[in-house]
Amino acid sequence: MIKNNDRTTMKEIKAIIQPAMLSRVIGALKAMTDLPGVTVSEVKGFGKSRAADATQKVVEDEVEYSKKVKLEIVVPESRVEDVVQAICANAHTGHAGDGKIFVITVDDVIKIRTGQRGEQAI
Repeated sequence: MIKNNDRTTMKEIKAIIQPAMLSRVIGALKAMTDLPGVTVSEVKGFGKSRAADATQKVVEDEVEYSKKVKLEIVVPESRVEDVVQAICANAHTGHAGDGKIFVITVDDVIKIRTGQRGEQAI
């Protein structure tokens, strides 16, 4: 196994956004030539309003959820602000439920195919 000698700080950006805004956000992220990649998942949840005013509502076991999309991106710390700004600028509608962005420190990344670690693996 290859040791991680690269001590560059990496961050995971998790963004929960409206499904209707996904193509705009992905277009902006794809325009960033050095962005390593994005994982997209369809999710459901609720915020403070408990999905009472959701336009795309899902009801399971008498609980109301809003349909959302979750983006997961790992980047070097130096790219965090650019990615966050691209998501904010393209996911914003000004209405409740636009979403949230979480930035989390990543201790290590391992590329399974090559064994590379750290920033080289993203």
